Amino acid sequence: MSTAINRHWLLLDRPKGGNFSEVLSLREAPAPDAGEGQIRVRTVYLSLDPTNAVWMQYDSYLPAVPLNTTMRGLVLGVVDQSNHAKFKVGDIVTGMGSWADYTVADGTSFGRVPNIPGLPLSAYMGPLGMTGATAYFGLLDIGRPKEGETVVVSAAAGAVGSLVGQIAKLKGCRAVGVAGSADKCDWLTGELGYDAAVNYKEKGWQKALKNAVPDGIDIYFENVGGEITEVALSLLNVKGRIPFCGAISQYNSTEPAPGPRNLSVLVSRRARMEGFLVLDYAPRMAEMYAEMGPWLAAGQIKWKVELDQGLENTLTSFNKLFTGGNTGKLAVKVSDEPVR
Repeated sequence: MSTAINRHWLLLDRPKGGNFSEVLSLREAPAPDAGEGQIRVRTVYLSLDPTNAVWMQYDSYLPAVPLNTTMRGLVLGVVDQSNHAKFKVGDIVTGMGSWADYTVADGTSFGRVPNIPGLPLSAYMGPLGMTGATAYFGLLDIGRPKEGETVVVSAAAGAVGSLVGQIAKLKGCRAVGVAGSADKCDWLTGELGYDAAVNYKEKGWQKALKNAVPDGIDIYFENVGGEITEVALSLLNVKGRIPFCGAISQYNSTEPAPGPRNLSVLVSRRARMEGFLVLDYAPRMAEMYAEMGPWLAAGQIKWKVELDQGLENTLTSFNKLFTGGNTGKLAVKVSDEPVR
């Protein structure tokens, strides 16, 4: 029997208006042991994602997290107990776990992390994790970019958006980002190679976006919703495509979203908007590793994983997602990495 202590964030109520600190409480209990057919995973990195807010509030593509249970989250960790034929102690795995030091699971929601030489383990939180897969499959499978097209990305300095524009460039497209600060825009056009970037917090950003896409928008990669989407729709070309990844501007809203009010342009432009879940692409992760791995190794894709320290600081870190306080992928380092 384990003597380890399991710190875990308990969800006590449904948040309203982003009041996460009022509904989550850090508790301690003895770490659960793996039962028959189960593994226990020690969390090394805990992924923080906008969809966590959805899981706290209501049923979506996954049921809402039940009240008075541990908050759900994507984790990367190491198997420290195994009663499962497919996993051994010491395996490095990633999958659906908990905001906790330890997760006990039946193994179906976890998979081994491949070892691509030259890449740190944190890469599997970002460009080789779920955010990388979201960018890769969302743009290539749903956006279907063609050389010479213009791709506009909202939340372009975030975990997904920062990768979308770079992949678009590698496919011969023009990439334009929309972000929330001058520093983020400079990062996009400087280090990441975006052709242009627009700060939506500056007066006149709508005109700036129009000027940045003189030939219109062929693909709009949607992460935000609201007014940004409305403006992008007005600039959409005939046969434009919109991979719909999320609408972070609305996740903590207490009132119905006011727009976009011009969805009818999808008819006149004969355009297509398609929502998708990265979980649907889990069986195809090897495809993403095969192309993204060499891009990363060659330095053709730049990436950033912002690692905050300590499970106890999870809420402070999580709030950054909704205040624009992070750049790139956001995660919490919960414990030390295993030796590979």
